[in-house]
Amino acid sequence: MHRPSPSSARAPLDSALQTLAIERRGLDALEQAFSGPLGDTFVAAVNCIAESPGRLVVTGIGKSGHIARKIQATLASTGTPSLFLHPAEASHGDLGMIAAGDIILAISNSGETAELAAILTYAARQRHRVIALTSVATSALARAAHISLVLPRSTEACPMGLAPTTSTLLQLALGDALAIALLEKRGFTARDFGAFHPGGLLGARLRPISDLMHTGDALPLGQGSLPLRSVILEMTRKSFGCMGVVDDKGVLQGLITDADLRHAISGDLDRTTAEDVMNRAPVTATTDMLAQDVLHLMNQRKRPITSLFILDETRQPRGIVHIHDLLRSGLS
Repeated sequence: MHRPSPSSARAPLDSALQTLAIERRGLDALEQAFSGPLGDTFVAAVNCIAESPGRLVVTGIGKSGHIARKIQATLASTGTPSLFLHPAEASHGDLGMIAAGDIILAISNSGETAELAAILTYAARQRHRVIALTSVATSALARAAHISLVLPRSTEACPMGLAPTTSTLLQLALGDALAIALLEKRGFTARDFGAFHPGGLLGARLRPISDLMHTGDALPLGQGSLPLRSVILEMTRKSFGCMGVVDDKGVLQGLITDADLRHAISGDLDRTTAEDVMNRAPVTATTDMLAQDVLHLMNQRKRPITSLFILDETRQPRGIVHIHDLLRSGLS
């Protein structure tokens, strides 16, 4: 069997490294471009989109179309109402997708994409603002736009200089920068993100702990004067392996666990009270926390916590969560 020479065996790896080096230089150029006119137009684009009462209609065709779809998906999931409009379908009825107040983000490396013409004509007639994302400041797209995000000229990683590679990477990077800037401008939070991603592991991680906790009569609670015999009965009925000790106002004063009971079980169960054996500084969570943060809180101790009380701002128990509740929700 013929064995490739060492040089030819490394050829794919050398090619990959060369591709990454070329694209890295493109990203460096993009970062530097933000110090020039691109920085000013980027800020203008963010403000324009954030202040718009409508949606952002993202469009492009070919490789730019694929990038446009991804940018639109990122925008939608991070709080910017948006949709993708296919240029070829636009002139066959889909222009009706553009509503009053919408802004158009048109993506084309050359800025001379013929399929965008119908959209640009319609936008001018209906007075929709257009943001161009292109590499040519003098292109038809840039001239038609109200704001032009002009990418720096870059070398494609394709050895023939034909396949869009570096140019589409820069489009994608600028789209991500736009989405994150809008996210921060709107004050979009992890809880907001979770509302848009209810499925899978991500949805489980971003789920409010208030959705998972047990409430009301399910809470194992008692006052500090309760004898241990009654504490044992309460813990057995509620099956969380613990009991919260509260004062007359319902404020949590301490916690008794199975381990605390084992240490005290040799004493007088009728004379020893909950207050005598409780942990006065238990770990607790708050009702505004996310499931992922509560799980981290339960796992960060040397001996993981199996049940955790959820308190409100007055330190009154509003719920309790067991580690199995979090695992059943999809967290791991």
